[in-house]
Amino acid sequence: MKKSAALLAIAALVSAPAFAAQTGGFSDPAAPAAKTQQGGFSGQETVVTVKQAQDMQDDAWVTMRGSIEKRISEDDYIFRDETGTIKVDIDHKRWEGQTVTPKDKVEIQGELDKDFNSVEVDVKKVRKLN
Repeated sequence: MKKSAALLAIAALVSAPAFAAQTGGFSDPAAPAAKTQQGGFSGQETVVTVKQAQDMQDDAWVTMRGSIEKRISEDDYIFRDETGTIKVDIDHKRWEGQTVTPKDKVEIQGELDKDFNSVEVDVKKVRKLN
């Protein structure tokens, strides 16, 4: 009897994963097929002007094209496009070895940081354009 009980217990333990792997449940035919993520965003990014960025919400992600006019402190610079200027905060690591002058056209990407009376962009990427 003990052998039968032991064999039954072992059989139950071994077959438990087979029962757990049952298929079924709710299937929504209108739901999109699941995709595995291969990379990041792929598509046209919207480039905004300084004027448009100043009217956007805090923490909005922006991409702007223009030039870096001058350095005003350790990591702070003035960025200019055809609509105006905005303060940008660019950490040293974001330059990625590039040398940029006020004559160079650049594309910056970053997060808008709006305070009570100031607007600046916390730059995450700087790309020198040809």
